Amino acid sequence: MRKQITLLLFYCSIAISLLAQQTTDLKPKLLPQPQSVVWNVDNEFQLQNGKVPENSLSIELVNEITEATVNQNEAYQLSVTSDGVTIKATAPTGVFRAKQTLDQLIESSHNKSAIPSCEIIDWPAFRIRGYMHDVGRSFISVEELKKHIRLLAKFKINTFHWHLTENQGWRLESKVFPELNDSINFERLHGQYYTIAEAKEIADYCKQHEMLLIPEIDMPGHSAAFIRAMKADMQSEKGMTILKRLLEEICEDVFPDVPYLHIGTDEVQFTNPTFVPEMVSHIRAMGKKVISWNPGWSYQVGEIDMTQLWSYRGTPQPGIPAIDSRFHYINHFDTFADIVSLYNSKILNVDEGSDDIAGGIVAVWNDRLLENEEQIVLQNNFYPSMLAFAERSWLGGGSEYYDDKGTMLPTDTNDPIFKAFVNFEERMIWHKNNTLTNEPFAYVKQTDVKWHITDAFPN
Repeated sequence: MRKQITLLLFYCSIAISLLAQQTTDLKPKLLPQPQSVVWNVDNEFQLQNGKVPENSLSIELVNEITEATVNQNEAYQLSVTSDGVTIKATAPTGVFRAKQTLDQLIESSHNKSAIPSCEIIDWPAFRIRGYMHDVGRSFISVEELKKHIRLLAKFKINTFHWHLTENQGWRLESKVFPELNDSINFERLHGQYYTIAEAKEIADYCKQHEMLLIPEIDMPGHSAAFIRAMKADMQSEKGMTILKRLLEEICEDVFPDVPYLHIGTDEVQFTNPTFVPEMVSHIRAMGKKVISWNPGWSYQVGEIDMTQLWSYRGTPQPGIPAIDSRFHYINHFDTFADIVSLYNSKILNVDEGSDDIAGGIVAVWNDRLLENEEQIVLQNNFYPSMLAFAERSWLGGGSEYYDDKGTMLPTDTNDPIFKAFVNFEERMIWHKNNTLTNEPFAYVKQTDVKWHITDAFPN
């Protein structure tokens, strides 16, 4: 009798555990996590062939999402009831973000035939949430770049920083100065560059996915490819004349609708004090805003539109919007090193953006030449890093900055920071297995692994 009771209790405990797991699994795997969500899993909206019928989807542009503290243009309200789905937003960008959330609701619903009723009010903490590909030192095909844009837009990443020129090669076609694309002037991957038509295709694809494109022409440093082709230093009179004509081609012919151009200015000895001011003025005269690395050229308020911090020595300047890339490098080939830090750490050590704090960009620098673009994605652990950053840059907050305790995960499993990461990890792995199926994704569940450091083994 005692044995029967014990077995009954055992099976009951299994049933309760499975039921609890089932209840947890009913909630869709939203990533990034919304700012505010209220679930009603007992009430559902019935899908038709896995979709919301057009006559059941209402989209309304409103003046304001009241609860959104910043970035109204991307804010939205998503309401799901048994009768239908309603999206409210202040701009088409907000509608697009809401549709990504709706797609995740559908894709991660437990039975694919219905989605739970919910009320989501959401907005991004930072207006710049992006990634950079260094294709000057390497090369990534147009189709691969488009795939990154398409997939990362699902997670509300909104900025693609395209580092197009380097010492190793000038990767953007020029019809004015075709010698820039001559194979003889490349140090790596000779003759591989993007045609003007391909560059326009990328710009258009970014626009379709509500992604800000920031092309970068690095100057006057990192310009050995320019010097080999044009036989002139950028800071010389001849070099400046050539570069100004090149910038006209880039700003007016290649990227006429792109609002920003990044000019680099990092890691170089300035020999001409008029070089940077003249280039900034020239680009602005063509209707573009200008971004520059920090450290780099020193600016006063009004002399540059935005700076991007690339080193711990870089500091935000009041009155000049800043992008944080100081500790956002993922090119050190340690695939587990960045996930916790990208998830935990506060961007520029603040909870949310402001006029002066734009957001952050994760940088993939290809100093080391890898075999192919799949290896670039895999060895830089691109997708897991970007999902961690997508959540933190959208949700805001975080525990500590990188230079304090931001890289550490608490060992106490009851610590709220640990619990939050467990929740994120569960959602990330779901998207690894579903949204990013067959993509290089170097991450397995870590939070259930307990490490113990032992003494050295005798030998």
